[in-house]
Amino acid sequence: MYPDKLWLETPLVKSVHISSLLGCDAYLKFETLQPPQSFKARGISHFAQHAVRTHGPGVHLMIASSGNAGLAAAWAAKALGVKCTVYLPHGASQSTIDFMRKDGADVVVAGSYYLEAYRRAKQAAEADPSAVLVPSYNDPVLWDGHASLIHDLRQQLPDGTTPDAIFCSAGGGGLAGGIMTGCKAVGWDHVPVVTVETHGSNCFYQSLSLNDGPFVGIAESRKISEGTTAQHDQEHDVNVAHLDKLTSRATSLGATSPSAAVVKMALQRAGGIKSVCVSDEVTMQACLSFAEDHKTLVELACAVTLTPAYDPTLFRALVPPSDKPATVVFVLCGGFKISLQDLKEYERIVEAELAAGGEWDIALNGQNFTIPKAGWDR
Repeated sequence: MYPDKLWLETPLVKSVHISSLLGCDAYLKFETLQPPQSFKARGISHFAQHAVRTHGPGVHLMIASSGNAGLAAAWAAKALGVKCTVYLPHGASQSTIDFMRKDGADVVVAGSYYLEAYRRAKQAAEADPSAVLVPSYNDPVLWDGHASLIHDLRQQLPDGTTPDAIFCSAGGGGLAGGIMTGCKAVGWDHVPVVTVETHGSNCFYQSLSLNDGPFVGIAESRKISEGTTAQHDQEHDVNVAHLDKLTSRATSLGATSPSAAVVKMALQRAGGIKSVCVSDEVTMQACLSFAEDHKTLVELACAVTLTPAYDPTLFRALVPPSDKPATVVFVLCGGFKISLQDLKEYERIVEAELAAGGEWDIALNGQNFTIPKAGWDR
């Protein structure tokens, strides 16, 4: 299906730790490495190849990114032998910038957050007749590339196995769009998709809440957070939330508004969508637990996917018990913004939270509930 693909197939691993904790068959789709083994590499290289076929070898790829998408664009451009410029907001680490430059990309730091960097990239692309603006999360060609991970998954799961749920993180919705596109292509449109975000970076969750669909009948879910505005997207006939600012530390989820097309896709799919929001601190604990269990580091924007994996109460709310163990897949998209120093800081923050006691605040399809912090002290 992807005869000229640049990315490499990623492993699917059954997690003994998570399977035992949840009483299910839990698989991890490891999109955690840098290009060519990441979901960003799949979609962005697929788009870059399309741009070269359409515009020729003189095409200049431009992209705005908070980090990971820019890394994938720089790698894809180098593989294809074309020019690439990455626009990053202030705050991007020097190691990220250096990594992109090693792949031959020009890097421009502009704006305080992703949307401002995107505006600069868009202006530059409009002024350069050879330029093509590479989307970070909002384009059907991109989703088609991301969808390849579902084609992998169908081949890697035991014969005849269809997952009971697929978990992923959500920012602007690119990964979710790819997963839903892939599920439709392989006959899994009925499989529930669970998107997980952090409070303070939850434009996808809030957008779903503004439309008829999974949040219907829950009046409280229609309320949007302070600093958020709702707009109606005429093209896709859906309401979309726009965040004035991002307060979460999961900066790779840092879209201030999601793809309206992906919101529409989520609302209309047969298997529906389950949308979850958790705190940064819950995500930090999941990051620490996963590092201990699997000896693998993932950044907060990716560890958020694992928060249901480390709390059976939340997991059962998302995947109700049945007469046989469920088969679930957690799509792990790794990321570049994680270090041993970060883990030490997360450990200090989580220990202080646990010592203070109380409960974690969780939001699920418009319903708010709490989980005792003590339950996370593993």
